[in-house]
Formats: sequence, structure tokens, C-alpha cells
Amino acid sequence: MVVVALVFAGLAALLHLYIFWLESIAWTGPRARRTFGIRSQEEAETTRSLAFNQGFYNLFLAVATIIGIVCVAAGSPTVGATLVFAGAGSMVAAGLVLLLSSPSKARAALTQLAFPLVSVVLLAIAVLSGGM
Repeated sequence: MVVVALVFAGLAALLHLYIFWLESIAWTGPRARRTFGIRSQEEAETTRSLAFNQGFYNLFLAVATIIGIVCVAAGSPTVGATLVFAGAGSMVAAGLVLLLSSPSKARAALTQLAFPLVSVVLLAIAVLSGGM
């Protein structure tokens, strides 16, 4: 169960790395504008610094989760699980904030929180059952 939890954590981290790329690197490009519903180049330029900063939040959550996966694999399950819970748990929380604050963005929120939620639930079951 730990392995499956870590696979989902890895998928969540990859998704958040992609979101980082969209927000911090490709924000004014057509893919990011389409993904986030930015209607004009002017709007993209106006919101660029906000998106740039937000992208780094996603990067840091992904990095914490990846380091946690590596720690578990390297034989430090307590440190690793703690980092995965912090990184993936924050991804779930951010997805819930988006869902509750902007119900029209439910699809994006559920996409953002699905992988990390599965990871957190499975990892919690593994920890509580003594499987780590």
C-alpha cells in the first residue's frame, strides 16, 4: 500500500510541476492562457507576477513531496511520510480552497486534489496499520 501511495504522490508532484511550468514560465503563452481561461494577452501580462509567484508554491509542494518519496525509498520512512503528508496534504488543501471559493472551477480543483488525496489516504492507512 505504501508503494501505491507513493506512486500517487509522485503523480501529484508531476502534475504540480506542470502547473508550476504553466504559471511561472509559460503564463503568457497560448496553452497557459487556454488552461486558465485568460482571455487576452493584456490580461496575461497584468496577472503575470501573481501567477509567477503562485507557480512557485506549486513547485515547492512538488519538491517536498518528491523529497519525501526519496526519503521513504532510502529507508527513512518517518521523515519521508512526514514530507509526503506535508506536500500532498497541502495540495489537497489548496484544491479544496479552490473548489470552495470558485465552484465554477470544480474540474480544475478536483484535478489538482485527486492524486494527492489518494496518496494521503493510502499513506495514512499504511502508517496507522503499521505498514511502514
